[in-house]
Amino acid sequence: MSSISIIGLGNMAGALAGRALAGGNAVEIIGRDRAKAKELAAALGGATVGTAGAAPAGDIVILAVPYGSAAAVVGEYGDALRGKVIIDITNPVNADFTGFVTPEGSSGAQEIAKAAPAGAHVVKAFNTLYSNVLAAGPAEGRPLDVFIAGDDAQAKARVSAFIESLGLRPMDTGRLPMARALENAALLELGLVAHSVKHTNFFLGVSILG
Repeated sequence: MSSISIIGLGNMAGALAGRALAGGNAVEIIGRDRAKAKELAAALGGATVGTAGAAPAGDIVILAVPYGSAAAVVGEYGDALRGKVIIDITNPVNADFTGFVTPEGSSGAQEIAKAAPAGAHVVKAFNTLYSNVLAAGPAEGRPLDVFIAGDDAQAKARVSAFIESLGLRPMDTGRLPMARALENAALLELGLVAHSVKHTNFFLGVSILG
């Protein structure tokens, strides 16, 4: 199984940590509020607590922070992330959920990759799953799909193995620029929540026919 460090203390951090522990992975929780990090780790059972700004213990580091602070967090850790696989779960949407705050033609994952040290590999994943759906797991016997994008084949293989340990299905969409399409998919979900579905108890997936 994998060794995972999760930077962040929100709903997605908790959902990912819970499924990771259930899948037999080693999990480290890292947050600026150490008391809250300890509280989350205790609630989960089995997770350790890391120190914000210190080298993460995990071989895979999950950025479970808002996009607006993600690049700064990566920059803060600097060379401590060298050799790590960084999973970007963020969505760089603007305040009114009509577009993105990233430069035209780029994606949040690509901007985060610019801040990462040489030897670190950014993989986009989990950005189209809501925390309540992720925590609940497979729906009505159907696996939850986790779309991924990244430039390094080995890094994507490691992320895919981690996803499978969660009882989910990895779906490789290609190189890191495809993260833009995945972020657009998340924007589509926000539109569905606002205008038709009216809740977050759904997911986007692939049905393979024949």
